[in-house]
Amino acid sequence: MDESRYSARVVESLDLVPEAEWQMLAGGNPFVSHRFLRLLQDTACVSPDKGWHPQYLLLTQGKALAGAAACYFKTHSWGEFVFDQSWARAFEQHGLPYYPKLIAASPFTPVQGPRLLARDADARNALARALLALCRAADASSAHALFVDEADRPALRQAGFMLREGVQFHWQNKGYRSTDEFLSQLSHDKRKKIRQDSKYVAAAGIRYVWLEGTQLEDSHLEFFYACYQKTYLEHGSSPYLSPEFFQRAHAEGALQLVLILALLDDQPVACALNVKGPDTLYGRYWSSMAAVKGLHFETCYLQSIAYCIEHGLTYFEGGAQGEHKMARGLLPVKTYSAHHVADPRFATAIEDFLLREAQAVDGYVDELNKASPFKMPANS
Repeated sequence: MDESRYSARVVESLDLVPEAEWQMLAGGNPFVSHRFLRLLQDTACVSPDKGWHPQYLLLTQGKALAGAAACYFKTHSWGEFVFDQSWARAFEQHGLPYYPKLIAASPFTPVQGPRLLARDADARNALARALLALCRAADASSAHALFVDEADRPALRQAGFMLREGVQFHWQNKGYRSTDEFLSQLSHDKRKKIRQDSKYVAAAGIRYVWLEGTQLEDSHLEFFYACYQKTYLEHGSSPYLSPEFFQRAHAEGALQLVLILALLDDQPVACALNVKGPDTLYGRYWSSMAAVKGLHFETCYLQSIAYCIEHGLTYFEGGAQGEHKMARGLLPVKTYSAHHVADPRFATAIEDFLLREAQAVDGYVDELNKASPFKMPANS
């Protein structure tokens, strides 16, 4: 880093960073906003006793904030959605500690976005180098930037990070005027399947409401949380986020929540909680208290797509993984993370693994694109 231009420091609480200064760098992505990150800490969803040690990396030039990154020292790999547990096991098998490691991330959020919040490319490059310096100063095994956007990747590569590819499934609004117009662009079998799901749900007597703003009340969030908790318990784990987090996120405007609620005889039976950004609806959590054929796909995907069409949103991101989403009109999109491993022996092995993994991901995406759910152009 050019010390004459920038200086870097770390604070352990966003209380020490003015919201306006952070937001000047964060832009419109809701999952790197000052309010969202601060609320995670205020509600103890992110805390040292849960294996998340906040390290907010600040880059200044004079008195001005030129860059920032939400970083955490981690003592586990839960809540990240970029899976490196096999790397941790390899370290352990050789008698070396993998934890603590350093991550730059939006906790519990598999959404691609800015991780190096910077006013320009020069500051972004300096911030990437400062991230490595923080890793080395703490003698951490590694540093990881998760779900990084396109603007961050060159700076991270230049600093020496290795890129890792993943795949998600996103829907794009092509200016559809209605859900029927969207469905008309799908192949016959995919369109038929979606309409069958809708018919099964309607025949069961289920109807939907979309709740946001003042329409979304505490009782609705209480039902959502019961569903959310049930999903984790069924998988033998416990939720990352607390009831207080969701209640305050809505009440304080830390996130713009959109709850898709399925009602049977005016009683809620299933829901999908989404977060609305400037041009994107982010699918985050789903669960159900009833077993109805087609309910999952109707609640999570078709209703969310219908919401996007009605409200003029360009994208719907369906969350982590899920090849089954293609049948509902969501297409594969590559995601990226960046990794630095301090031990050169492990770094060489992991770099080789990532090159082979990237080839497999590229091939997987090519095969998925051949199975597009949309009609083929007439001249193809």
